[in-house]
Amino acid sequence: MTLDTDLTAVLQPGFSGTHVPPWLLQAREQGLLSVCLYGDNAGPDGGVAEVCAALVEATPGVLVAADEEGGDVTRLHYPDGAPSVGNAVLGRLDDPAVTRAAARGIGSELAALGVGLDLAPVVDVNSSPENPVIGVRSFGADPEAVARHTAAWVTGLQGTGVAACAKHFPGHGDTVADSHHDLPRVDAPAELLQARELRPFRAAVDAGVAAVMTSHILLPALDPTHPATFSPAVLALLRDGLGFEGTIVSDALDMAGASARTGIPEAAVRALAAGVDLLCLGPATGAQRLADVRRALREAVETGRLPRTRVAEAAARVRVLADRTLRPAPGPVEPPVPLAEAARAFTLTERARRFACGPAPLALVQVPSASNLAVGGVAWGPQALGETVAEEAVPPGARVAVVGRSIGPGHPAHEVRRRLAARGHDVVLVECGWPRGGADVETWGSSPAVAAALLHVLGGGRR
Repeated sequence: MTLDTDLTAVLQPGFSGTHVPPWLLQAREQGLLSVCLYGDNAGPDGGVAEVCAALVEATPGVLVAADEEGGDVTRLHYPDGAPSVGNAVLGRLDDPAVTRAAARGIGSELAALGVGLDLAPVVDVNSSPENPVIGVRSFGADPEAVARHTAAWVTGLQGTGVAACAKHFPGHGDTVADSHHDLPRVDAPAELLQARELRPFRAAVDAGVAAVMTSHILLPALDPTHPATFSPAVLALLRDGLGFEGTIVSDALDMAGASARTGIPEAAVRALAAGVDLLCLGPATGAQRLADVRRALREAVETGRLPRTRVAEAAARVRVLADRTLRPAPGPVEPPVPLAEAARAFTLTERARRFACGPAPLALVQVPSASNLAVGGVAWGPQALGETVAEEAVPPGARVAVVGRSIGPGHPAHEVRRRLAARGHDVVLVECGWPRGGADVETWGSSPAVAAALLHVLGGGRR
């Protein structure tokens, strides 16, 4: 392979819309092996089936990737919301067979569309309840439980031929900043990182995970200078310490934690030199960004900053990853978690249990809540099912569930609850994100599947 072919092979661009742009077709001829889908690629009726069909036809052999985590983060069902419950619910149910079936269902759906790389599962241990970007995307706060469900998820997904990508190495769960906007740091000692953050990644490697995604976070105990994506020491820990032989994928290099100080082309050089194999360039890459990154990589090779052998090694790993045999299940894929089963993951106070059995009609008021860029503008909660009313439209005598996400002390849901209680309503507060205290019901997720289970619970099983 030529240098230019290998340099193109290690790039994973995104694009906007449902039509394959001419620059992507040209890049395919130059050796492009992977493309990533985002919410920008959802069709007018939602989902990415339209663009997947176009990619399969126009770029045969190119590995299509997507963040289909299930639960809150979905691309296949963007922007209407996923029919799956998500990791936090699966972790609380704590049945690896259920987790394996959930991942198998997601993989089957991906395979049917021609998507061969799922940038999932999230295997971060969500040890910080204030984490703004992981939260319910995690299987939980216990490393052993997260490891158990990581192995089940990887096994279930890869049984359909779709490659799993465990993320965000070496662990994004103990952060209080979002790497989309900042450079988070984890100041835990190396011994704790080994026991907590790395435990699920060991399980993923032992389960044969095809890919691992790096995080744009600083871990001074491992490398006091370089964020993980750009740290030879951190990536050597993955290769030599955990024995991982698959493809290392960067988190999107357009994120502030990766490129705010250097720009994307320089970030790409540093990541590839550190040991990353596949460089995720982010949504709406465009012809110019792709050309700029390729130019920066080529100049780095020519000046000796980036060894030619490192480029060839990375490209070879991407070629192995791209050679997928997808195995979609015949017929429609049924959601593996029934409503009553999903509801077992919920946390309810005694007051909420009494509320759920009340005879008064039920009204749900959903309070707007910010989402992170990983989730995007996807429908969530009972509003996604058309089951909410405006605060001012709540009928007299109704019992009211006020629904929000990441309800901290300053969240407007508290004021909505107070106003409705002052009007004489029986009111409970429902948390659809990672619990931060004070809610009557905690659902550990906000996808439409979780919302349907919430309606089942609050309606006393009558819905």
